[in-house]
Amino acid sequence: MELMVASIIGAVLVMSVFQLYLSQHRSWIIQDEVTDAQQSARASIRMLSDHIRMAGYALPDGMPAIIAWNTDPDTLMVFYQPPGMCDAPLEWDMPQPSAELRCDGHDISCFEENKWAYIYDPAADTGEFFVITEVQEASSHIQHNTTVLSRKYPKGSQVFMVEAYRFYIDQGADPEAATAVPTLMVEKMGEGGPVAFADYIDDLQFRFVMQNGDTLDVPNYANLVRRVFVTVSARTARPEQLDESIDEEIYRHREFATEVQVRNLGF
Repeated sequence: MELMVASIIGAVLVMSVFQLYLSQHRSWIIQDEVTDAQQSARASIRMLSDHIRMAGYALPDGMPAIIAWNTDPDTLMVFYQPPGMCDAPLEWDMPQPSAELRCDGHDISCFEENKWAYIYDPAADTGEFFVITEVQEASSHIQHNTTVLSRKYPKGSQVFMVEAYRFYIDQGADPEAATAVPTLMVEKMGEGGPVAFADYIDDLQFRFVMQNGDTLDVPNYANLVRRVFVTVSARTARPEQLDESIDEEIYRHREFATEVQVRNLGF
């Protein structure tokens, strides 16, 4: 009898210790995932801030620096010239919208094939993007065989190398699937498609403060944006528990926000 009582007490103690271990282990795993979520959100907001701060750098007045979509989570594109100021003027009128761009007499060695560029007509204050398919340095001609421009650009139009980045959340093919991983994607246009920047980023929001003080979800005129509020939310990789009352998995979230001064747009 004494041996049986001791065995029962021992079993209870072992079960209690085991339950305590499981609880502590679960808490450690959750805290580790919360730390990962914080690091992902911080890195994401830092990267977004750096690109938004560059928006509009060395672009002509008629070219958009920011394009936004209120897609919930939001999508954003920013445009700027990379440091180095790669540009050249047309020295001949284009006879057709599909014609090559003749920058005779100018150094075009800084232009790169399969990259995005922008052509701008200052007289008409209009322009558009295209992809460079060939750079003929000897003749100073730029080809754009995959992009037929919308108009014949005249002599004096300027061709710019432009960096264009798109930021959005990829929810996965089936956002409701257990294996779905919401991911912050970065697409550098002309670089072969989007790449994953940070996993478990489940929300991305932008708010734009305009020149007149209005705050908008989508700017009505991008070059009048003066500040951008950025909010990034990250979640843990695994749910902490299942809320049986609403049949929904509960994740821990970490949210970070910042305000970015768009210093390269006109004041």
